[in-house]
Amino acid sequence: MSTKDFIEKDFYKVLGVPRDATEAEIKKAYRKLAREFHPDANKGNAKAEERFKEISEANDVLGDPKKRKEYDEARTLFGNGGFRPGPGAGGGSFNFDLGDLFGGNAQSGGGFGGGIGDVFGGLFNRGGTGTTRTQPRRGQDIDTEVTLSFTEAIEGATVPLRMTSQQPCKACSGTGDKNGTPRVCPTCVGTGQVARGSGGGFSLTDPCPDCKGRGLIAEHPCLECKGSGRAKSSRTMQVRIPAGVTDGQRIRLRGKGAPGERGGPAGDLYVTVHVGEHPVFGRKDDNLTVTVPVTFAEAALGGEVRVPTLGGPAVTLKLPPGTPNGRTMRARGKGAVRKDGTRGDLLVTVEVSVPQDLSGKARDALEAYREATAGEDPRAELFEAAKGA
Repeated sequence: MSTKDFIEKDFYKVLGVPRDATEAEIKKAYRKLAREFHPDANKGNAKAEERFKEISEANDVLGDPKKRKEYDEARTLFGNGGFRPGPGAGGGSFNFDLGDLFGGNAQSGGGFGGGIGDVFGGLFNRGGTGTTRTQPRRGQDIDTEVTLSFTEAIEGATVPLRMTSQQPCKACSGTGDKNGTPRVCPTCVGTGQVARGSGGGFSLTDPCPDCKGRGLIAEHPCLECKGSGRAKSSRTMQVRIPAGVTDGQRIRLRGKGAPGERGGPAGDLYVTVHVGEHPVFGRKDDNLTVTVPVTFAEAALGGEVRVPTLGGPAVTLKLPPGTPNGRTMRARGKGAVRKDGTRGDLLVTVEVSVPQDLSGKARDALEAYREATAGEDPRAELFEAAKGA
């Protein structure tokens, strides 16, 4: 994402939340939209895929408190693409297009580079030659996704992730020159920036048009990177996904993104996790859920019922006499892993099973039971309540 896009796009509108939305509200809105527009649920739908990218981009900024603060400050200063000078800037009203400010050479990547400080460093050039481009520059953040099985999400897993990002060109060692000997750009004298007029007490700078903001010119451009010093590179990384992750959760791995430039730190890797369904177990927060069928006799007379657990031995629960259909019992410590390392519980819901085929002996027993309870009407209270309503 370019700096221009970072300022002009309304990420609150993309997620459908107000500017004062809480972190929880932003997270809830992102998860809802991500499930709706995820490519796996909209195969072959290009519009849904583009919408999913917009949602992920908005969450990347608003879901990070630091990035959200920088974004809000930038939007306040620049408004909808126009600069709003503070008091004392002089000249009355003053407005220009962000496209003119950042030109066609705005750096792009997964995130917004080193933050909004890069914008201000080049915009408010206070009495000297800009140095933003010659300083170490943080590598771009990388977004990727991984799909885990239900069990892997509960227990944790190490998965291989293949990522593609811009890295220093190996052919020229990042110099852009096939001989490894670029020269300092005479236009910007190695700063990567040129001034273009002044007014209101500050001067404006643009990326140098001759060196494209690098501060260096390759007299013999590298054939691999065409003189840019950067090239796409793919790598496979083994990433540990912690136990207890939920569907739609976004994990941040510091320093695992693209390498920085000129000695700058690497960016971060953001992994969005998608979790498959399980044929037996479900999940509710930190608890697992399971529905267990029981016979009418077990529900009426009580007894002990064996219940399966995820990845462990079965547990035995005591069924009290007269247990109604749909009652939920709890097997403590058999749920999902919490952040503090403890486990939630297994919620066991009882479902009374009605037999489809009866033997003669079983039918006779039920007929005898019906005769013994002929005077009881379980629906009497229902009709009484209906009359009084």
